[in-house]
Amino acid sequence: MKVVVVDGNEEADYIIRMYHNRRNSLVVINSSSSTANELSRKNRVDVIFGKPTSEYDLRLAGIENADLFLALGERDVDNYVACKMAKLLFGAKRTIAIVKNPENVDLFKSLGVDSAVCSTYLLGETIEREASIESLIKTLSFEDNKITMLEITVEKDSMLAGVALKDLRADIPLNVCCIFRNPNVLIPNGQTVLLPRDKVFVVSSSEHKAALLQFLSKKKS
Repeated sequence: MKVVVVDGNEEADYIIRMYHNRRNSLVVINSSSSTANELSRKNRVDVIFGKPTSEYDLRLAGIENADLFLALGERDVDNYVACKMAKLLFGAKRTIAIVKNPENVDLFKSLGVDSAVCSTYLLGETIEREASIESLIKTLSFEDNKITMLEITVEKDSMLAGVALKDLRADIPLNVCCIFRNPNVLIPNGQTVLLPRDKVFVVSSSEHKAALLQFLSKKKS
């Protein structure tokens, strides 16, 4: 795979170490001569001193037909221009830009950059997602974390609402051991239908916890 890495400091160092092996053809360009020298010394790779927004420098570096083009610079606009040039002029198959401004994530995607990555944006998305799930799901672990029990409140827009337990289509082993349907406690069977506002207690192995959380938090389309 041909990978092109332009600009960046620690990010570039990490990506270089990730892709620097015999299976990949790595092209590294950096607009800072000191950073270029440091990256070259640390990773024992050739790093070209040049501007990622310069067609001449990109052509000189030989980035044609890259499988992956990564723009890791400090300026969002430079990363955008570099990605567009790589795609339109040099036939890059996939482009990824680092952005500082979260508002540029969707903008860059709409303008043709395949992926735009912003740490602030990702953090906000993660917090929002985790906060939403946390409000619906509680987790307990038993037997040295080998067994997981989850309590989930069924919402109206949940994929679980209105579904009989025998019809649950989960790819992981699980057991619905109890349902609290105020004011009653139900010991369910396969015919039991889950209703909105039910508190459902599900048991599974801890190794399936992540997949279980994902399954239980699905929404109706």
